[in-house]
Amino acid sequence: MEHIKAALPQPQITSVNQTYWDSLKAGDLMFQQCACGHRWLPARTECPSCLARDWQWKKATGDARLVTWVVYHHAYHPSVADRLPYTVAVVELAEGPRLVTNIVEQDHPEPLRVDMPLALRIEVEGDTSLPRFAVRPPGEAETMAPH
Repeated sequence: MEHIKAALPQPQITSVNQTYWDSLKAGDLMFQQCACGHRWLPARTECPSCLARDWQWKKATGDARLVTWVVYHHAYHPSVADRLPYTVAVVELAEGPRLVTNIVEQDHPEPLRVDMPLALRIEVEGDTSLPRFAVRPPGEAETMAPH
């Protein structure tokens, strides 16, 4: 009997988050920024700080830092069974927004640690481009700016 690999669940693309998903497909990670200065992910219709609808999409540099993580040794969805173990993390972009993502390319000698510098790696799964992050190699330039 042939084993059929389960596909990752697909995102629900709406008029609110369409720009986010389209930009990933084009190779960029975008976040929203309000006129009040607050920046956020995931996409929403109003600023979570002041509730204004006066916001714009902004391009992220791709620099981030590790906030927290967990390493899964059990697959809770069949689509990730062949990836064990895998790391799910909360990362903070240089611009401030945080997102839940994966840490990839984990063949570095240093163990993960809080505030570890990360770099964006957009990976394609089926028809969907996903923002993932890798540990920034020592000496690789980063554009991490205070926010």
